Amino acid sequence: MTDFIIANQKAWDKQAASQQPWSTPVDCQTIEEAKRGNWEIHLTPTPLNKAWLGNVKGKKILCLASAGGQQAPVLAAAGAIVTVFDLSEKQLEQDSMVAKRDNLTLTTIQGDMRHLPMFEDNSFDIIFHPISNLYIPDVNPVWQECFRVLKPQGRLLSSFFNPVVFIDDREKSSAENTIIRPRYTMPFSELDHLSQEQMALKQAKQEAFVFGHSLTDLIGGQIQAGFNIAGFQEDWQPNPRFVIDNFLPTFLATLAIKP
Repeated sequence: MTDFIIANQKAWDKQAASQQPWSTPVDCQTIEEAKRGNWEIHLTPTPLNKAWLGNVKGKKILCLASAGGQQAPVLAAAGAIVTVFDLSEKQLEQDSMVAKRDNLTLTTIQGDMRHLPMFEDNSFDIIFHPISNLYIPDVNPVWQECFRVLKPQGRLLSSFFNPVVFIDDREKSSAENTIIRPRYTMPFSELDHLSQEQMALKQAKQEAFVFGHSLTDLIGGQIQAGFNIAGFQEDWQPNPRFVIDNFLPTFLATLAIKP
């Protein structure tokens, strides 16, 4: 299968339709509190340190691969000028629904996070990019496009998984679910390791194809694109899915500044 993007778009449309955790819109009370200055958003499971964002009022913010009716409406309610960009039209509909419901102004655009030709150079003050680059095989085009569309001194807030979550064998028996058994190396691609039958089954179930990236690409790639790394944090998985989640924080987040 070569067009994994279409498969992943359908997978996230399904997530939005069933309102999974990253696809459940915020409620009216959350928006009303944000309008009064009481708000929080999430780059990782723990609420974000607002110092990473600074004052958002009047700032042009791109929520990149970040639809779902959660972060973008809160930022708009807090006074930011928000554009939401995402692969999934159904995810974007969640943001549009909240905006209409709560009288917010935000723009939604459907597309691939690796390609942002619709935005001019130096367009945004902030890019908010929570965990989503595990759905593409190469993160470097994302960092390069982010650098291009950010203004000088613009901020890129991004999060991703520690690559260690991708190395474990996913075909263990239930009796082995407390064992870490390394099988895969970085970079990791399900397209390289799944059989044709397994890929067909994932498509039939509308499950997304995932990719694991090295820290060289996840963090070094931002530096290579021209950013200065100004902040770094780790966070724990509140609902462990893999054995390794119980032993170290597997969410990583960075604050990068365009000089």
